Amino acid sequence: MTPEPADSGTRTNPVRREKPPRSGLSQVVEFAIMLVLAFALAQLVRTFVVQPFVVPTGSMLPTIQLGDMLLANKFIFRFESPQYGDVVVLDDPTGETPMLIKRVIAVGGQTVDVRDDKVWVNGKPLVEPYTHGLPTLPGSVPLPITLSAGTVWVMGDNRTHSKDSRWLGPQPVSAVHGKAFVVYWPLSRLGAGFGI
Repeated sequence: MTPEPADSGTRTNPVRREKPPRSGLSQVVEFAIMLVLAFALAQLVRTFVVQPFVVPTGSMLPTIQLGDMLLANKFIFRFESPQYGDVVVLDDPTGETPMLIKRVIAVGGQTVDVRDDKVWVNGKPLVEPYTHGLPTLPGSVPLPITLSAGTVWVMGDNRTHSKDSRWLGPQPVSAVHGKAFVVYWPLSRLGAGFGI
């Protein structure tokens, strides 16, 4: 009988098994799932956080140009209400355009009037550098008007060519979809702001 060799303490490594190559079908399925997930994420962001808009009219000239593409923060008004000076995207109550882009001039509880080519809020004339000296004329809504809670008075910066609350009346805050914060196209206007 031959003695068994002593255990040297070394063991042979198990053979590594190579992963079989993925089939073309599994790669297509994986790519399709990634596309669906990316689309769903984009829709969630667009619905609840930030949405792109195209400016449909020249009512905000020269602050915002006709055809500018801008981003609106849809999340902000879950925590605060629109304030004076905010440039907002809201429903067009006439249905002529998908959305309106206007500046908030007054909020619920404030009284708005237009006289002497100026806007007056709570008996004081507004200083409005964003109108670039254009006169503000009254529209068809009888003034002065005190806004009820949950409404805003919106106007375009291009006061002589803007269909706004002077004709449409106060708008419900529920119709406001977001606060515009940046132009992203055309590139020559990238980053243009809307401040007072």
